[in-house]
Amino acid sequence: MKTEYPIRLQSFLAKSGWGSRRSCEQLIIDGRVKVNSQVVRELGTKVDKDDAVYVDGVLAEPNERTYYYALHKPAGYVCSNADPNESYFARDLIDVPERNLLFNIGRLDKESTGLVLFTNDGEISQLITHPSYEIEKEYLVNTDRTIMIEDLQEARHGIRIDDGRPYRISRYKLETKRWVRIILTEGRNREIRKIFTYLGYDVKKLIRIRIGTLELGDLAPAQFRRVTKDEIMSIVSNARNKGQGGAR
Repeated sequence: MKTEYPIRLQSFLAKSGWGSRRSCEQLIIDGRVKVNSQVVRELGTKVDKDDAVYVDGVLAEPNERTYYYALHKPAGYVCSNADPNESYFARDLIDVPERNLLFNIGRLDKESTGLVLFTNDGEISQLITHPSYEIEKEYLVNTDRTIMIEDLQEARHGIRIDDGRPYRISRYKLETKRWVRIILTEGRNREIRKIFTYLGYDVKKLIRIRIGTLELGDLAPAQFRRVTKDEIMSIVSNARNKGQGGAR
């Protein structure tokens, strides 16, 4: 992953392990980034090899090697790397020397469990999380009462919960009266919980079991494994394959 200069500032930060390009853009907008001792807020800024880039006073340096890990996130852990109100961070479960370079690709809320990807590759993170690529995320959802088909159909057609775009599920498959497989192609904040709460259900368990072609498999809670570049490229290359997974 050789860095070619000049390079856009947000891409430089992503290659340095500060997050996805989108989150790095926010760092710039927030005035947390300096180039050669000057605060830079312009997203179109490009930097050269000899420029000194700092985030919150910390020197940013691109890492030419990329890392990918899959974690089975347990309940009670957050997908933030720095939240003063939290004590348990999912990234801390990945016990490798390069851990501090890693950030999560997308997120699961604190109560949810299952598959979370971690990387230092901002370009890949952008591909996997951006809704235009329609990469599927599959979940198992357990509720407090019998799930009605008509409610799932309503969610599939779209539910307007606030003033923004409708929340909708892509496909579903009932497993039992209270368990359902749900597939999303857009990872909005607490989307599944918001949908089921709106429909009058209490979500008891929410487990992510697949991201694109990558499955949680037999990873136990709190376990992690290295993900190969081939596995990552399979996720990206199959992004628009509507035949993934078992839900309908």
